[in-house]
Amino acid sequence: MSKIPVGLVGVTGYTGMELVRLLARHPALELVRATSRAEAGKTLVELYPHLQGLGIGELSVTEPDAGSLAASCRLVFLAVPHGAAMGYAADLLSAGLKVVDLSADFRLTDPGVYESWYAVEHRHPELLEQAVYGLPERYADRIAAATLVANPGCYPTSVILGLAPALAKGLVETDGIVADSKSGASGAGRKAQTGMLFCEVHDTFKAYNLGKHRHTPEIEQELSKIAGTDLMLSFNPHLVPIDRGILSTIYTRPVKPTTLDEVHNVYTTHYAQSPWVRVLPKGKLPETRFVRGTMFCDIGLVLDGRTGRLVIVTAIDNLCRGASGQALACANLMLGLPLEAGLDLAPLVP
Repeated sequence: MSKIPVGLVGVTGYTGMELVRLLARHPALELVRATSRAEAGKTLVELYPHLQGLGIGELSVTEPDAGSLAASCRLVFLAVPHGAAMGYAADLLSAGLKVVDLSADFRLTDPGVYESWYAVEHRHPELLEQAVYGLPERYADRIAAATLVANPGCYPTSVILGLAPALAKGLVETDGIVADSKSGASGAGRKAQTGMLFCEVHDTFKAYNLGKHRHTPEIEQELSKIAGTDLMLSFNPHLVPIDRGILSTIYTRPVKPTTLDEVHNVYTTHYAQSPWVRVLPKGKLPETRFVRGTMFCDIGLVLDGRTGRLVIVTAIDNLCRGASGQALACANLMLGLPLEAGLDLAPLVP
């Protein structure tokens, strides 16, 4: 059976690299176009030697061109910076293609909020209404019918999945929530910058963008929908000296006295039909190494009787679950394939 042809605009970043890795062994999708202005003319194996012998490595990188992509593909992934993706998306949608955008350009429903947090004018606000937020656990049916999907950010994925059951069930207060998240260095992207040099990242641990991280309005937008009321939280990101992974520790207060058994039951029931969310046994907490390279989100729950807090801990792989793998899951749904196609991945533990 012939495979469905797809394209990738922006093949040289970490998300592009991860998408190529996943597509190399996808049972139903074939990468037929990979684009980069800087690396056009090279083959993928020249950029990524690990693709040697996988077939996909012989694909030549080309300049991004909407006409060429439309003539060759049914769906295109956009792995380019915010501000650039909106233009590509408009051109590709006009050409009749389906689009999964990994940037932030279509995640926020209010163009004014986007412009205030990203300092970029949204040139295609007319597309925001048709864009579907690409979190399968929340919007699988809408994703399947969509032509444009806004792939969630990595931090928001870890926080939203962690809080969704508690907010949907009304277990916790909607004010005073604190999300304390730690990310590996690949979350900052592959561009050269002094702060991400090995000697700047290794053997240290720091907070950054406190109170002003751009993922904040995305998290609040989606959690407000779940809670049924406007919600504001304190989101505090940190950089840790690992390659990939996100650990989020989320502090909440129950609306009334409860037990860990009751909370655990709410979570296991909520995610009973979600193959990639693993609610850990009571007393167990997630670690990034146990989800590395996979679509899993592991969730641990602690009811702190002394402080009265419900503490929720989540772990995801920022590149797979938090970006490229999630984009591929959305593409599967959009193209009528099983959600899990090509994503039955075991953790990359030592």
